[in-house]
Amino acid sequence: MYLQLLKFLLKYNLYIKYNNIIYNIFKNNKELNILYIYLTKLHDKYKRDLTLDEYILFVLTNCPEKDRENLTKILSGVKDTDTSSCVIEDIIQDVQNKQKAYDLAIQALEVSEGRKDFSDLLLSVKNLNSTESDSVRSSSMFVTDDLQELYEEKQKAVGLRWRLKILNKMLGSLRKGDFGFLYARPESGKTTFLASEITNFAEQITDNKPIYWCNNEEDGGKVKLRLYQAMFGCDLTTLFSDIPRYKKEYGERGGCNIKLYDNASIHKKQVELLCEEQTPSLIVFDQIDKIKGFTNDREDLRLGSIYVWARELAKTYCPVIGVCQADVSGEGKRWLTMDNVANAKTTKQSEADWILGIGKTHATAEEFMRHLHLSKNKLIGDYDTDPAMRHGRETVKILPEIARYIDI
Repeated sequence: MYLQLLKFLLKYNLYIKYNNIIYNIFKNNKELNILYIYLTKLHDKYKRDLTLDEYILFVLTNCPEKDRENLTKILSGVKDTDTSSCVIEDIIQDVQNKQKAYDLAIQALEVSEGRKDFSDLLLSVKNLNSTESDSVRSSSMFVTDDLQELYEEKQKAVGLRWRLKILNKMLGSLRKGDFGFLYARPESGKTTFLASEITNFAEQITDNKPIYWCNNEEDGGKVKLRLYQAMFGCDLTTLFSDIPRYKKEYGERGGCNIKLYDNASIHKKQVELLCEEQTPSLIVFDQIDKIKGFTNDREDLRLGSIYVWARELAKTYCPVIGVCQADVSGEGKRWLTMDNVANAKTTKQSEADWILGIGKTHATAEEFMRHLHLSKNKLIGDYDTDPAMRHGRETVKILPEIARYIDI
């Protein structure tokens, strides 16, 4: 089984998708853990499919002399292993089932010791079968070959348009299946950006499907006030001058569809339950890296699991927007790049369809300027999307007093 998994992970796309699952098998075995570490080093360096020969050569060239004999024995059996998809799926299914049983046992122990509520255990039991592997076997996942049907689906797929006109030109509408994230340094205006855009999205929703804003970052009351400000483009003094009017109009304009889920410890199972109860039109995570329910000894693999999960939510329900931090290398930088994403090697970036960096310099003259860099973009775009700007850079203005971003 171990040799099959090892050979399976030589494919880069399969490594990105499954490495966090398979790592849990390898980590408790010394030789397998060593082999996994060397595989990770090669993938992190080359970001492509690996041949078995170059992998074996890399391992035997770099491993300590005392480990070489054992590793050679293990690697000698890899060439003859079966790595057909059905075999691998069976193995992964078995591993995930064991992992679910283990997680459930740990939660039950925590409940018995008074460290968790019984409701948390019930939530896990309810969602026991809702895992990625359950959908791997589905025969309904094949895409049609009918060109006319594909054309009609594209025409019907009306997406959510951005308030910032420049984003409609650069990125285009958000549709079901689209997952992306924005990142910036602390105090750069990430939440204001969300409020500005989400209130615009809310006014476009005609079927009353909710927007789930999962907030584990700022005080929920402050975020809700920003939503009111962004909806009307006014400051708090104006907002409080006629509370009945603004309360009524906020609901009429779609604000009532924005459901702010405020919990510092949001668990993935809670999000899944919300989506099962009512299919949303948009899911927002502020911040996505803090979502609970993902465990791994390596932080990059834990985060990778979150982003894989978010992509599956997008494919199943609606567009998903995540928010995360830029690391210290992005401090004061005008144009952020994917290298500035905090706590990321390749797992975060590889799962996203689009990635938007929001740069902020320390120049006094640019206090209210924000610099948008679309460093990744796989979206299909709209009639007014400019192909030349698909990975563009553009400066916009932030107006904190009314919680809006505006084009310049």
